[in-house]
Amino acid sequence: MEGQLGANRDISVKKPPGASPPCFIALLKVHRELLVSRIRNTQCLIDNLIKNEYFSTEDAEIVVQFPTQADKHNMHDCYYKAEGEAMHEESKQRKRAGHSSVRKILDLVQSKGEEVSEYFIYVLQKVTDAYYELQPWLDEIGYEPSENICRKPVVNTDPVSRYCQKLRYELGRDSKFVMSYTQREEMLLEEIYSNSIMELVSFTNESLGHVGQLEALFDDTVGLINEDGETVYVYGDAGIGKSILLQKIQSLWAKKELDIGAKFFFRFPCRMFSCFKEDKAICLKDLLFKYNCYPDQDPAEVFHHILQFPHTVLFTFDGFDEIYSNFDLSSVPEICSPHEPIHPLALLVSLLRGKLLKGSRKILTARTGTEIQRNIIKKKVLLRGFSSNNLREYTAMFFRDEQQRTLVLNQLEANPNLCSLCSVPLFCWIIFKCYEHFYSMFDSHELPDSSVTLTDVFLLLIEVHLNRSLKTGLLKNNIRSQAEMFKSRKETLLALGKMAYKGMENSFFIFEQEEVSSANISEKDLQLGFLRTVKGYSGCDSQAAYEFLHSTLQSFFTALFLVIEEKVGAKELLEFFNECSFTETAQPTCLRIPWLKKQLAGENPFQNKEHFNFTNMFLCGLLSGSKQKLFRHLVSPAVLKKKRKTLITYLGESMKSHLKVYTRSRLKSYNQIQVQPNFVWMLRCLYETQSEKVGKLAAKRMHANYIKLAYCNAYSADCSAISFVLHHFQKRLALDLDNNNINDYGIKQLLPSFSKLAVIRLSVNQVTDHGVRILYEELSKYRIVSFLGLYSNQITDVGAKYVAKLIEECSSLEYVKIGANKITSEGGKCLAQAIQKSKTMFEIGMWGNQVGDEGAKAFAEALRNHPRLTNVSLAFNGITTEGGKSIAEAMQHNNSVKIFWLTKNELDDEAAMSFAEMLKVNKKLVHLWLIENQITAKGVKCLSEALKENTTIKEICLNGNLISQEESEAFENEERIICF
Repeated sequence: MEGQLGANRDISVKKPPGASPPCFIALLKVHRELLVSRIRNTQCLIDNLIKNEYFSTEDAEIVVQFPTQADKHNMHDCYYKAEGEAMHEESKQRKRAGHSSVRKILDLVQSKGEEVSEYFIYVLQKVTDAYYELQPWLDEIGYEPSENICRKPVVNTDPVSRYCQKLRYELGRDSKFVMSYTQREEMLLEEIYSNSIMELVSFTNESLGHVGQLEALFDDTVGLINEDGETVYVYGDAGIGKSILLQKIQSLWAKKELDIGAKFFFRFPCRMFSCFKEDKAICLKDLLFKYNCYPDQDPAEVFHHILQFPHTVLFTFDGFDEIYSNFDLSSVPEICSPHEPIHPLALLVSLLRGKLLKGSRKILTARTGTEIQRNIIKKKVLLRGFSSNNLREYTAMFFRDEQQRTLVLNQLEANPNLCSLCSVPLFCWIIFKCYEHFYSMFDSHELPDSSVTLTDVFLLLIEVHLNRSLKTGLLKNNIRSQAEMFKSRKETLLALGKMAYKGMENSFFIFEQEEVSSANISEKDLQLGFLRTVKGYSGCDSQAAYEFLHSTLQSFFTALFLVIEEKVGAKELLEFFNECSFTETAQPTCLRIPWLKKQLAGENPFQNKEHFNFTNMFLCGLLSGSKQKLFRHLVSPAVLKKKRKTLITYLGESMKSHLKVYTRSRLKSYNQIQVQPNFVWMLRCLYETQSEKVGKLAAKRMHANYIKLAYCNAYSADCSAISFVLHHFQKRLALDLDNNNINDYGIKQLLPSFSKLAVIRLSVNQVTDHGVRILYEELSKYRIVSFLGLYSNQITDVGAKYVAKLIEECSSLEYVKIGANKITSEGGKCLAQAIQKSKTMFEIGMWGNQVGDEGAKAFAEALRNHPRLTNVSLAFNGITTEGGKSIAEAMQHNNSVKIFWLTKNELDDEAAMSFAEMLKVNKKLVHLWLIENQITAKGVKCLSEALKENTTIKEICLNGNLISQEESEAFENEERIICF
């Protein structure tokens, strides 16, 4: 059969020692049809045969008489609008033409003898990119070139291979350096990139594990949530490292260190799509080549190859939330031809939908809160920033000098607020650059040690780069004060701020030369490094285009303009608060077009409003009381006072209306308020004001003592804002921070609140043993905590011992949820012994640890005659029959436990018999869950018979055990036995 790999296996070049040389002419004859069907590029073969004088020019002319695929591609480009049967027939003609060329080459090669025939095979082996489909065949026949052939040169003239090489070179060059905040300074990516926490999540944002190696992003066996999707969706907060992650992937691909089978890599910053005019129309080939890398040879051949093999293409689209366009996406046709010119946004949408280049791989990044429709997503990856280990690694990379590195780490350890900000890579980089600058200029290693806000950090950034522009003398500290520096460069700050403001009004992040000039930004101002040129945006005409180094920097300059421009009135001052009202409960949905959701009239379908939120937050920081001394040199005190009063009044009224819309519940001993993610932005704004009056007003207007902040996208630095408000409460509080990104740094930030916290929930928050130690040290001081939730963190036996000590020392503690951690029998025994001593413990949740039989025995002793323990979960803990029997025996002496979860262990019929004996004695247990164990019908029968002597228990759940549907019918009369 034509093209079948492995046919005619009796012909091979493998030979034992001393055997006669293989017959390459025969080999080509036997495998002729396979070669004809798999060789797509003939020019590379002809070039090499001529170069080694195996072919004459006359031979080449004979082959050229047969149309090649490239010739047909050129014809195809002329008639790209043909559809249906015409295109199908043309495709068949192209294949027949290509096959004819290969057959003629084979005829000529075989006619010239064994050496030429072997060299023909040698070219196929050496030019892997062009003839990759034949590599399995070459392996199968065991081809090894002779010494004579090895001395013959092979040149890869295949246009696809050449293009792949050019792509790798250009992408490697472009990704080698990371541009710093001064364009004069570039840093090697290898010297600045550090790993951060990457978590695979479900559509409901439940953790599916962590990404250890970047190849896992493309591994369908890990974290796959939609097999029909083609896009890996990477999201996280501003500055969390989305762009530099893509740059790292690009760098690895260029160096062939990312083994995912991608021959082509096309990267697009999504901002570029905002540059195109509404009437702009380009085809897919132009989007790929003109806005990335253009082939030097035969673009039609390269593009055809891409269309034929889309699975070899990798796309990255960075910053999907930053697209701003008035283009009407509802007019986009359902299906786009790869040759039809259409608006670039329509091409983007069609690529993401899989309507173009179906099977290609895509990585799409956006900020947290940007909703992407599920049907295009293959995986979701949440970037959580630096862990404590990541931060230490990054510090070691940044500060090569050991003494300086130690000083920095010591200061971070002493300043939890600064440390929390450093968990966000961008803010960490800014802080480290400021530290580095002040150390070099003043021989000082001190950064602000008070409550550092993000506004403080960005003001430091501005000061550092304004200072750098000065010509200094021999003395290092020949530097102006911050106030003097800002005053001397007021016009520059106003110019940059005005342009940032104009862009922010329209959600524009790219500025053309005309806009830069109209804002009176000089070449000297550009050299400060706050703006950078944007490459490859020919959609913005031929002139240079600019963008701020990061969108948060544009937000900062916008806020700065609102403060120092005296003509700004109350309406303009609060303009961006109106753009993102605190009462909104959800972010806009990206791709709100017919195939996703109905598009609202006049609304930008791509927009995420985080850049407005940052602007508002910086405005609050710049108008805070502590900044008045700085800004009185830039704006009249009367204007400054008026703006501050306007802002504070607005915040007060906004809080009042904002808090009214939230769901409230009346719980035992608590009035609960359940807030939404935008509440976190309100807290950030309040914190930036550093106004005790504002914080106290917020606490008063909550009218609740149970604050539920679960699933609010809060990160560690937000705990400063949370504590800023909570410490104004006079009574005991409950705080639910489940499913956020708090980590150990955040726990440190909560220190001012621990004296009031009776309930603290920190499940799914990257908390480690260090964070648990802080909890123990603080909570044991006040001894008022009754509920501690630490489910699904990074806690080991070390942390379990701290929790055990807290249980022993804190009699108020009744509920401990510490499941899905990394606790083994050692930690399990410590917890069990503490519970045994406690007279107040009501519930212990240990689901998903690995305490095993030794831990189970310790818990059995804790259960024996315990006066109060009511709910116990030892599910999914590797407990076998031995441990199960110990628990069952101890439960004969327990009168307090009502609910017992032993799901997903390894309990068999022998353990079931022990539980049956227990049920004859224990008349207090109400629910027993033995789901997904190894119990058969024999064990179920024992349990069923035991129920005849026990009328208290309401259910024994046995789903997922070794019981068939037919066997379960024997227990139908006992409703309390649940098998299916």
